[in-house]
This record gives sequence, structure tokens and C-alpha cells, in this order.
Amino acid sequence: MNQIAVIYWSQTGNTEQMANAVCEGIKNAGAEPVLRTVSEISAQDAAAYDRIALGCPAMGAEVLEESEFEPFFTELEGKLGGKRVALFGSYGWGDGQWMRDWVARTDDTGAILVPAEGLMVHETPDDDGLASCRALGEALAKA
Repeated sequence: MNQIAVIYWSQTGNTEQMANAVCEGIKNAGAEPVLRTVSEISAQDAAAYDRIALGCPAMGAEVLEESEFEPFFTELEGKLGGKRVALFGSYGWGDGQWMRDWVARTDDTGAILVPAEGLMVHETPDDDGLASCRALGEALAKA
């Protein structure tokens, strides 16, 4: 079966809700999601997947979470070339600069971003936000 990794970090549960909805979308498209928190998978194991959805909320001054997610992503970055990658996360302030920076970093690796701009949800995802997450999962599965 077509397996797709969904790897996330969540402090309040918002990004976890998003990750679960991404998994629903992947299942709806006929693929098999493999859901892991960033502490449950190594960058090397993550790189074994051809399609990866990565979730991390905005932290601090609009950056990726620095103790677990940033080191994981830094190690994974060099292994993303040619892979289909979706980025998602929640934020509570700012204007999404963390996502724009993350998209640029991922794009620079040669990864194929699905969608090109990443998916941001303000605070706790509502029904529309969860629907967007499911659509992201479906798009990644079909890409």
C-alpha cells in the first residue's frame, strides 16, 4: 500500500488535530498514513518515505519549535530533494512568517511542495480548518 508519513510536533494539541485530519484525507484518497510525533521517528527513517507531511506550530518570534522539531527538520532537510512534501501548522500571532520561511527552506531542498504555500490555521482548527487539512492530505496522496 502507498504509505505517507505524517510527522508533527504539538504543544497545545492544535497541530495534532491538524495532523489527524491530514491522515483522514490521506485515507480518503486510498493511501495509508503513518502518523508519528517528531520524537517517535528519526530524520533517516522519515527520509525513507517518498511523501511526507510535516506539522509544526509557530513558536516564539515565528520560528519552528526549537528543541525537537528544528533539529529534526535540519537533519531531514538535505534528504528532501525530489520528495513530495506538505507543510502545516497552527499559529496564534504574527502573519505567518514562520510558514513562509519554512516553505522557502523546503523549496530550496528541491522538494516538491504540495501545496506550494503550506497550510496555516489560526489557533484551534475549526471545521473549515480541518476540512483544509483533509484536503491537504488528499492532495499529497494524489500528487
